[in-house]
Formats: sequence, C-alpha cells, structure tokens
Amino acid sequence: MLRPVHSSAMWWLRGFVLLISTTSCAVSQQISSPTLPPPRASVPTKPEPGTEIDGIVAIVNGTVILESDVDEERRFENIQPYRGSAADFSRDRAIQRLIDRTLILQQAAVEADQIGVSDEELNRQLQTLRQDIPACREYHCETDAGWQKYLTANGFTVPEFRDRWRKRMELLRLIEIRFRNGIHITDEEIKDYYEKNMLPEYAKQKVTPPKLETISRRIEEVLLQQRVGSLLRDWLQSLRAQGNVWIMKPGEVAP
Repeated sequence: MLRPVHSSAMWWLRGFVLLISTTSCAVSQQISSPTLPPPRASVPTKPEPGTEIDGIVAIVNGTVILESDVDEERRFENIQPYRGSAADFSRDRAIQRLIDRTLILQQAAVEADQIGVSDEELNRQLQTLRQDIPACREYHCETDAGWQKYLTANGFTVPEFRDRWRKRMELLRLIEIRFRNGIHITDEEIKDYYEKNMLPEYAKQKVTPPKLETISRRIEEVLLQQRVGSLLRDWLQSLRAQGNVWIMKPGEVAP
C-alpha cells in the first residue's frame, strides 16, 4: 500500500542508501578490471611471526581495501535501520560499494572545507539513529551505556562508529552539493509522474489516490533521486575510468 513519508529528508536518506548500492552494481558491470597493474600500495611486506595477514581485496588509486573492511561493511550495514535481512548481504556488492565510497571520499578530500560535519550535526543524527534502529530497543540505546553495548555487540567501539557515521554524512553532503543542489524539478514533471505512475498504481490497488498537491513533495524527491542516481552513475564511471581500480582475484598476490 502506498503511503506518504513523514519527512522529505528521511525519504532522501532512505533513497540514497538504496541508490549507492544499486549504483555500485550498475557501474561495476560496465567497468572491467584494468589491464595495467595498480600503483604499489603501502602494505607490510614482512609481517611479524604469528601475525594474522589481512587479505587485500582491492586497490583504488593506491588506497588498499582489506578483507576486514568488507567485514566492517557487513557489520555497518547490519546497523542500518532501513536494511534487508542479514542473509541479503553480498560480499561482491559490498566490495563495489567500498570501491565507490573510496573514490568519492578521495574526491571529498579535495572539497573538505565544503563538506565538514560538526560534532553537533553528528550528535543530532546519531541520536535519531538510536531511536530508529529496531534492535536498539532491547539494548535501551536511549542510554549511553545501552548504545555502547549495542555497538559492541556489532563489533564497533563508540569512537569507531562515530568516525564511520561522520564519513557517511560527508559523503552524502558531497553528493548533495555536487548534484542535488543544481537539479530543478518542474511542476509539469511532477504532474506527469503523478498521472503516469502514481494514479495507475493506486487504481491497481483500488485505493483512492491522494490529491496531487498533498503528494507533490514526495514526487519531487523521487524525481530528484532518479536524476541524482543517473548523474552519480556517470560520475562514478568517469572516476573509475580516470583512476586505477584493481580488484584482487582469489590467490592473486598484491603488487
């Protein structure tokens, strides 16, 4: 059943979580591994005896992505309030997300002065997150002790998770500055989407549709998300083509 969302900002956030995942898959299907060897990454060549070696899964413009990063991605995804079941996790998709995120964060370093996230902004989002995660209720995440216990159960310390969430906010802000702010959705486009997409869906469900003026904001966010998705796919494809992305194959030794 179709329902309006409570907040356009939350609709954008939920949409982008899906967007970055599907974008990663679409781009990875179009870009194959380069034939040239990747730049030499700074990894230990002689680990101490008894040290567990963290396998390299990819190298992005000299930045190493490790097997432990994939595991962290799995744990981080498990904390997301708008996620599928744990069984839906795909290692290959996680690697593609990590590659795309690395490419974007490398660009973010150039524009750090525009995308910085203050502690106040971070605290506000984390407070909302603690209320939104269903599994948080049994841990009483409204308390600092409960929140710490929940994060520990998912393999994070409080400082680690704060740093991870801050990077997430910076990534979203960079994409919003680069793409979303320059997009204008016209009233005609909103009306066209309403008549060609939403009305038939409501008719199929035999539900009385809401009036256009009550749902136009939601439609605008949907169209924005679609437009940003297209621009983001093109941008990531360009970043991969211009850069040097190397995905390690099983048994392959890092250069």
